[in-house]
Amino acid sequence: MGHSAYKLIAVKIGSNVLTRRDGTLDITRMSALVDQVAELHRRGTGVILVSSGAVASGRSELKLSQQLDTVSARQLYSAVGQAKLINRYYELFRDHGIACGQVLTTKENFSTRRHYLNQKHCMEVMLENGVIPVVNENDTVSLTELMFTDNDELSGLIASMMDVQALVILSNIDGVYDGDPSLPGSSLIADIRQVEDAAAYITESRSSLGRGGMATKYRIATKVASEGIAVIIANGKRDNILLDLMDEDAQVPRTLFHPSQESASGVKKWIAHSEGFSKGVIHVNAGAAEAITAPARASLLPVGVTRVEGSFDDGDIVRVVNPEGNVIAWGRIGYDSATALATVGKRDEKPFIHSDYLYID
Repeated sequence: MGHSAYKLIAVKIGSNVLTRRDGTLDITRMSALVDQVAELHRRGTGVILVSSGAVASGRSELKLSQQLDTVSARQLYSAVGQAKLINRYYELFRDHGIACGQVLTTKENFSTRRHYLNQKHCMEVMLENGVIPVVNENDTVSLTELMFTDNDELSGLIASMMDVQALVILSNIDGVYDGDPSLPGSSLIADIRQVEDAAAYITESRSSLGRGGMATKYRIATKVASEGIAVIIANGKRDNILLDLMDEDAQVPRTLFHPSQESASGVKKWIAHSEGFSKGVIHVNAGAAEAITAPARASLLPVGVTRVEGSFDDGDIVRVVNPEGNVIAWGRIGYDSATALATVGKRDEKPFIHSDYLYID
């Protein structure tokens, strides 16, 4: 058997992998995946699990006598289902002599650098002490506008935050196809590189149990790969899938997004995934737009700013917009909104956004 080149990976397990058609947990599949994670753990590969299945699990336990709105139902099902899901993981990993720990998070927890680093430290301590982190969105407190698109988005944030070597997204199909996977003649795209564009092949079809689809997976995969992390989309219902994917000699159907050779810094990785958390908008003139997007990557100076929108604090994430109204970058602002307004257009002031804290779209 070949060996894995990865020392730390994140594995996202989708709802359609962990649940049966009737919405109940597929304990057999779940057990098989835990067996594989335990084997990777034994070999020295660190694994972070991003697991769906809580809402579906809770739905299978409850027979409601009244109709609930979408948010209320999600909160109720996840409150019951998350307990059931993590308890099952706990028992399965315990059979291998391995401890697992639950990490529940929300989109808001990624919006500030302090909360972001707190989560990172928590999972680092778990991994250092041989504990498998099992991560999921805390749906009991997440409202619609604050939800992740799905756990694909969450897994991308986790992979980036923890600086893994690979993100494995397990779905119920083998990867990205050049057409509808259900139609004859469609072929699996085995490799996607930075210069290639498979976006035209992506459909918006969604899981019946989850919130996402292949379009979201593709968007997250390309962003994570651009940060120097390999991304693999594969079929989680295939036997031995994780061990085969980690075996360099094994031939297994999958789509591999090859990582960029230029790895981003930790803070830029945070900013790259923070566009949904931006607190303000910085409008710049053509000269400033050209300077910050040029290969030399200049800082954004007040003299190049034409207008400021929003209420934000020093250190918040803001969007940078060119004269045509297009977002060209996100960055960590060095002023609060009141000071920024008073500094627009001035010379000889500190940068609005230092180049170290600018992520170009």
